[in-house]
Amino acid sequence: MALEEELSSTMQEMRLGIDCLRSCADLTLVEASVLEELAAGSAHFSLPAGGRLFEVGAAPDGVYLLTSGRLGISATGSGPWEAEIGAGELVGEVGWLLSGPRTVCAAALRDSELLWMPTALMESATRKSTALSLAMARLCARRLQRTTRGLRDVKRARVFVIVPNNVEIDVAELATQLVGEFALAGAAELVWDVRASTHTSAWFSRIEELNDFVVYVADPTETGWTRQCCRQADVILLAGRARAEVQPWPISVTDAALNRGARMELALLHDGSFAPGAAGRWLKSVPVAWHHHVVGPTDLGRVARLLTHRGVGLVLSGGGARGFAHLGVVRALREARIPIDFIGGASIGAILAAGVAMGWSYEEMLVRYRRSFVDTNPVNDYTFPLVALTRGRKVSRLMAQEYGDMLIEDLPLPYFCVSANLATGRVFEHRNGCLWEALRAAVAIPGVMPPIFRGDDILVDGATINNFPVDIMQSHSPGVVIGCDVGAERVHTGKRRLNIFQILVYSGLVNSAASAAAQRSLADVLLKPPLVNVDLLNWQAFDRAIEAGYAYAARVLDEHTALPRLAAPAVQNRDVSSLEAELEKRARISSKAAAG
Repeated sequence: MALEEELSSTMQEMRLGIDCLRSCADLTLVEASVLEELAAGSAHFSLPAGGRLFEVGAAPDGVYLLTSGRLGISATGSGPWEAEIGAGELVGEVGWLLSGPRTVCAAALRDSELLWMPTALMESATRKSTALSLAMARLCARRLQRTTRGLRDVKRARVFVIVPNNVEIDVAELATQLVGEFALAGAAELVWDVRASTHTSAWFSRIEELNDFVVYVADPTETGWTRQCCRQADVILLAGRARAEVQPWPISVTDAALNRGARMELALLHDGSFAPGAAGRWLKSVPVAWHHHVVGPTDLGRVARLLTHRGVGLVLSGGGARGFAHLGVVRALREARIPIDFIGGASIGAILAAGVAMGWSYEEMLVRYRRSFVDTNPVNDYTFPLVALTRGRKVSRLMAQEYGDMLIEDLPLPYFCVSANLATGRVFEHRNGCLWEALRAAVAIPGVMPPIFRGDDILVDGATINNFPVDIMQSHSPGVVIGCDVGAERVHTGKRRLNIFQILVYSGLVNSAASAAAQRSLADVLLKPPLVNVDLLNWQAFDRAIEAGYAYAARVLDEHTALPRLAAPAVQNRDVSSLEAELEKRARISSKAAAG
């Protein structure tokens, strides 16, 4: 009986091997008898996520067929992975063909199942089958072609694991809403431990094949299920309540990030009202690639878009008073219901982008920026020009007045701004720290305002090196990048007399003009409002620049029908429909109360 059971098990494994070989697209023309020979002589084994199949320099021992799971390929022996091998694909064919040391490292990105066909077996089969020899040669040629063309096989992140920090987090509601957002872009499925804890790696692989996005919900503690989830993850989303005490995360979370290259991001849940200062406290607990603030359900749409690289990043250039056109562009984007999921900028663009990241309404931005730039001259605190023409204290006071003690990491929207570091000659990206101080550095025009000293760094206006930092936004991979460039093509319009302020401002833009064309080419959608009649230092052109930006953007955005659009909000039965009407209503109520 034992012999019959062993024979039955062997036959089942052989049939499984034949089925796997037949399903491999690279072997469709190989004779059935040869596939049977390969199946009979091969060995089936499991490789847990994080495990190495082979290392750079290792002696070749045959060819492998991945039957389930996913492998990462790297020429350096570690991430980032330059290519990925999916279920049904062969790997290790180059080392076998050349009979030389492995030139790449292969590691499991998921719990994986493989079929190992030893060198002797492959040599025997290829001597009998021209079709198999041609199949292996064509596979090598195709992969070499992709390499020489610079094409990458790395797939988008599609498996997400939510790890709550404690049992008090309503992870069921969070996961359900997130899956609903993913479902707007493709097939999405939610997997719990009660459903999946008894299944094999092949089942997990099948779930990934059937969906565009898979969301696993892990436990807040170190359990077998948490380890299983993290082994499957492309992205680990750590969920914590903003006001709660930070607790340690399961060790399997950091192991997945260090050993497998899974990306970690943090979702701070604010329970309906924003909790300032929470980000800095939480970010000290675990190193993450990025963090997200979730105040209400609509914020999960932004999180889902950014996690799947379908978001909209907006970059605002420098350009002095011409930068007010950015406000008109923002108004047009909001009216067109095009989301702004990530925002950044240089110089005046950094200042206006900060207002958007703060969550200010269009009307509030008009009031604040008119107050700071039109009603007063921000750069008239002149001093003896040992370092600069002005002290820069007035700009500092105005920035502190408008932005308060807000930290960049606490901004509701992901944000960055740039300054130029004179100590290194490179762009300095501000992603954390005091917001108004970063903005003060971002607009410190050399010679006009003193630089900002931050340790060994000497920071001045970012426009002197990169006035339109589209490349930095692209590096964060939000998805679609919209760039609004208001930098002057010709900084001098023919006036014979220029004051020292104009000369210094124009000089900064001239220095970065060489990179402007390259930056514009990186934008998926480029906006260039017509501002030829708006001078860089004409702060009184506030309304005219805004209107020009709005009229231009409203027209151009209508032509970009492929841009993401938010669903229209549900119609609400309200007595008022505008800010002006609401204020008028409140005034009438106050008048009646006074008369009574």
